[in-house]
Amino acid sequence: MLSTLSRKMLLCLTGLFLSFFLLIHFLGNLQLFLPQEQAHLQFNAYSHFLSGNILIKIVSYVLYASIILHAADGLVITMKNKKSGGTYRSDNRGRASKWYSRNMGILGTLILIFLVIHFQNFWYVYKFGTPPLDENGNKDLYILVVTVFKEWWYVIIYVISMIALCYHLIHGIQSAARTLGLYHPKFVKWFKTAGIAYSVMISIGFALMPVYVFFTAN
Repeated sequence: MLSTLSRKMLLCLTGLFLSFFLLIHFLGNLQLFLPQEQAHLQFNAYSHFLSGNILIKIVSYVLYASIILHAADGLVITMKNKKSGGTYRSDNRGRASKWYSRNMGILGTLILIFLVIHFQNFWYVYKFGTPPLDENGNKDLYILVVTVFKEWWYVIIYVISMIALCYHLIHGIQSAARTLGLYHPKFVKWFKTAGIAYSVMISIGFALMPVYVFFTAN
């Protein structure tokens, strides 16, 4: 059985890896903002390269494991906190703490539900379904993305999920810094500013992608 400290450290490390992956995923998906014909070519070339790269496959397995471990560990910690009366209920910190820091379990659950929908619409269809093919006979991920992002209900779910992600990241990054012993008083403002800036940039950037495709793609 893992101790509370070990669980927090595992939650921290998996969370930081997922945050780093978000940045890489974000940078790759920025191609969706290119003019449509250019985006179509480059995004498909990018996805085709990733699907055939052995190193990327290894990283993807680490990603899947990190998602499962992060979700399971977060659930256990949340349940233990509720059982013990909550980390913020035992003293007066509840009044000073942000609402999102007291509801990380709810935010995490919303993100997990979104990931299930997201994986089903893209990863599962691309790997095991029958996605459209381009003129070279390769899987046309760009058309698949456009098709999904043309559904208004999915765009709404996506944007709401990115709002939840933003708050989850803001608290998670600050919490990870404390767990790793990096939250020194001299650097506390820097960590907060950097964490908030990263969280907002990533979340707004991702949220704009389906909105942009919905209104611009043919």
